[in-house]
Amino acid sequence: MSEKMIENNKVSVIGEIVSGFTFSHEVFGEGFYMVDVAVNRLSEQADIIPLMISERLIDVEGDYSGLTVEAIGQFRSYNRHEGTKNRLVLSVFVREVHFIEEFTDYTKTNQIFLDGYICKAPIYRKTPLGREIADLLLAVNRPYGKSDYIPCIAWGRNARYASGFTVGTRVKVWGRVQSREYTKKLTETECEKRVAYEVSVSKLECAE
Repeated sequence: MSEKMIENNKVSVIGEIVSGFTFSHEVFGEGFYMVDVAVNRLSEQADIIPLMISERLIDVEGDYSGLTVEAIGQFRSYNRHEGTKNRLVLSVFVREVHFIEEFTDYTKTNQIFLDGYICKAPIYRKTPLGREIADLLLAVNRPYGKSDYIPCIAWGRNARYASGFTVGTRVKVWGRVQSREYTKKLTETECEKRVAYEVSVSKLECAE
């Protein structure tokens, strides 16, 4: 993969492994597995972030629950077909993994940088308490003509700034990966709890 393509999508998370490995898929004989990591926020809450990791990087038969791990890679998306609909599934595609004995600097547990293009008109709104929010969908290029579609959420003056972006605008984003629970209404009487993943933006700039 070209260095430039790696540079436009970089993520690093440090957290505690809170699940076992489940098989995802195989490419040219190489198996990829999913595992969840709990990444602490400064607010004492934790984001549960899914990692996609190759069996060549780690022994997927091992039990690592409770261990602290640093995972470095890219935030990726793919469409999963559910009946007649597509659902965007996001995870951290791991390129490097390290186990950490002691860790104290919790300001560096969750960092992401994206350089991509606005592919849907930003949605700007205010919460009932008057907080400004803008939802963005960023297309980040990958080799072989592929792209990852990453939902981002900006706040305050960043939200106001982002609300002026048009489709096709190239944007650089810095922030953190976060998980958020929501309730999906399936039918009139049936609901399902789901988890959404997005980038909480701390800084963004127009790159053109």
